[in-house]
Amino acid sequence: MTRRFFSTDSIWARAGASGIVVGLVVGIGVSVLGAFAPSPASADTSSGVTVASKDYDLDITTAPFPDLKVTVSQTRNLVSQGIVVSWTGGKESTKPISGSIGGENFLQIAQCWGEDPAHPGHPDRTTCQYGASRSEGTTRNSSGEDADVASQDAEYTVPRRGVFTPAYTSIPFKGVDGTLITDIVKNASGATTRTPEIDVNTNQFFTQLTTNETKWAGSGPAGTGSVPFEIQTAMQSPGLGCGSPNTLVTPVVGQSCWLVVIPRGTGDSGSSTITQSGLLWDSWQHHVAIKLDFEPIGIRCAIGAAERQLSGSELVSGAISSWQPKLCTGPTGSAFVLSTGNEAEAVTGASRTEPSPLAFTSRPLETDEQDPLQYAPVAIAGLAVSFAIDRKVSPVGVVPDEFRASNGLPFGSLNLTPRLIAKLLTQSYFEALPPGDRSHVGFVSFDSPGKNARTLVQDPDFLDVNDEEWAYQLMVSPSLGDLLLPSGRSDLAVQLWRYVLSDADARAFLDGQADPWGMVVNPWYSTNASVNPTGTGLAVPRESLPKADPIEKPDTTVTDPANGTGAVNLVTWRPYTADFESGAYQTLRGDGLLLGTWDKFSTPPKYGKTARELIGSRGVLALTTTPAANRYQAITASLRNPAGKFVAPNETSLLAAAAAMTPAGTQSRVLEFDPAGPTAAAAPTAYALTMPVYAAINPLQTDSTQRAVYANLIRFAVQDGQTPGTDVGQLPPGYAPLPPSWVDQALAAAAAIESGISPRAQTIPAPSTSKLTPPSAPASRVQSYAKPTSPEPGSAPTATGTPADPLATGISAAPLLGRPTPADPDVGPLAAAVPAGLLSGLLAAGMVPLYSRARRKA
Repeated sequence: MTRRFFSTDSIWARAGASGIVVGLVVGIGVSVLGAFAPSPASADTSSGVTVASKDYDLDITTAPFPDLKVTVSQTRNLVSQGIVVSWTGGKESTKPISGSIGGENFLQIAQCWGEDPAHPGHPDRTTCQYGASRSEGTTRNSSGEDADVASQDAEYTVPRRGVFTPAYTSIPFKGVDGTLITDIVKNASGATTRTPEIDVNTNQFFTQLTTNETKWAGSGPAGTGSVPFEIQTAMQSPGLGCGSPNTLVTPVVGQSCWLVVIPRGTGDSGSSTITQSGLLWDSWQHHVAIKLDFEPIGIRCAIGAAERQLSGSELVSGAISSWQPKLCTGPTGSAFVLSTGNEAEAVTGASRTEPSPLAFTSRPLETDEQDPLQYAPVAIAGLAVSFAIDRKVSPVGVVPDEFRASNGLPFGSLNLTPRLIAKLLTQSYFEALPPGDRSHVGFVSFDSPGKNARTLVQDPDFLDVNDEEWAYQLMVSPSLGDLLLPSGRSDLAVQLWRYVLSDADARAFLDGQADPWGMVVNPWYSTNASVNPTGTGLAVPRESLPKADPIEKPDTTVTDPANGTGAVNLVTWRPYTADFESGAYQTLRGDGLLLGTWDKFSTPPKYGKTARELIGSRGVLALTTTPAANRYQAITASLRNPAGKFVAPNETSLLAAAAAMTPAGTQSRVLEFDPAGPTAAAAPTAYALTMPVYAAINPLQTDSTQRAVYANLIRFAVQDGQTPGTDVGQLPPGYAPLPPSWVDQALAAAAAIESGISPRAQTIPAPSTSKLTPPSAPASRVQSYAKPTSPEPGSAPTATGTPADPLATGISAAPLLGRPTPADPDVGPLAAAVPAGLLSGLLAAGMVPLYSRARRKA
């Protein structure tokens, strides 16, 4: 479970850690950008800005791309998130050559905090987070000849001293707190000297594991390009301080920062290739920068405001964080703490008459008695598979010219079927397993690999449903053999398994049958007891996403002290993420969470961490949510829906799925998209992993004041909170606005919750499952959320509009889950990994870390 506090008073607002219960303090006005289409380049442009080099370059006559125009998708209401940087007027790029040159005709992107006093309206290069990638043409320091040093760099340069000591230039980093990181100092005589023990590229403010800089962003043949960029606040980068609250003004604002784009041509001063720092004046003078305005980190509710507890679905967290500032200044007058975790536990707690947190769930309470909960629909969102995969064209064989010309550029679309999802969930690609005995998936050696594909992108099953271009790629990584998955239990995991099981081919695969190309399921995940080595089939659907294979690479440090390495099990090889949002975040960063090398000199010896892959060489697949994918500008896969169509998540496809929802079992007031049902099969435009979120509580709970607060939260959520946008109080991208009949149900439920009317004593209108159309604006808006006009209990909502998909008629779906789930298969030694992880979580929860997950340290 993760706790998300939506009221704070310090930069601890985004301190994050994973565990059983982990405090994740979130900046209030989470604004999430991007109209979530298959490409992040379609981000929300409501505050987008375009700057042309000819209007900004300090010396346009020597610019490598004089016609360059750079567009940033969002420049206001920024938090820790992704944005899209796109451009025209460049030149076709060449990828870097490791250990030699940094590439040709590309852009570098960085974030800076200060303005250059010598050039107002331009950022100060000493305040830019740049240099941590430590490769050619990307560091803060460079060596060369005295004659090639620009006058603007002289104060940062130690002149040549002898044949073997060339001129050395190093641009310092100045933190927002005034700390100066520099290895250039002046001695008593005023001459510049170098202090080699200081590293300007790795310091207390940023390292290669935490930096957000983009060292290479390439253009296609037309000189255009588009890349996502990670925006960091003071929580992820304290050296920049972006978003730190300025309390000297009213209203409080966050500290602004800069996004800077540095054009790099074909050579540097004194060199015919790109080998020097982009911060040296020769390159820096051609930068293009755009001012970024941030939401203030920290408190937005009045100190002393009542704090109310919320629990359950992670799907609603982005919306709650956007709504919170409006909620604490409106009739609720409360700060809310959302503990995201198992929805089943949340609704069980909310079903009692003792005061409890308001539960958020996608499934109804499982009970043999009449359900005591009132259900108010508050959001429509979904699960998603995010990916960041850059082309790596095979160097052998005949490759069409148009494919070869795109080498290094990102793929913008990807199709997945239920069987492919099953393969990714079951570690059936042999690269997804640590280098132990992998013979159970057919792999003996690279000379005898068996019939299971190495990764998803080599699988003929995948190539059969995707563009021809994928067949000409040569991409190998463990992070392309599975999905980054969260630990814990959730309704989201249940729905994913239901999607897999809805497909006959996927069911057969899990049962142990080979696909048409001979690939078989990793037997430790088989649902067939005769195939599973434990003698018990894996029980699905289930609330978790297990790593069930007990494979382990043995420890060889004793038998080979000089070259041996430690043991590696599946959880070490492919670790869990903290939550679903983390999947999108790691996708944005290009971080597949790959295991690093063995450090025998560490005390104790351990495996290190592998730095993220930068643009041009990324290969990451992750399970996330549609709101998180939009927040972090992660491209999402198109899934084959029950009608046989590949559909990506967007507002239209989410609403099409909502129109095809049917009652969840016997609970008519909770709808679900049943992927095995006839209504879903007749909805060709529906996104297959769409999920509703309901606020649920027993209206007979004894704290009437708290019930009134929760009722007002619901009223705001389904009225003003359904206005799409990135401003505070709006519905962030990744959600679809509620149809009018859903709003009617929510308002009726809110009235019942506040009045203490049990559903056992009245009829609450269920949302209509027919004639739903995407509203251009939500239903009636009110500025006061205390008891707005709502349907009388028991009245039926009036449906309007024309259906885009079939009406939700016919037989209601069966219950989501049956009776108690059979015991899981024995996973052998791996069983110890989970208790150990939980213990680590408890320790983490008691020692709230200083930085959020984005401050990933070496």
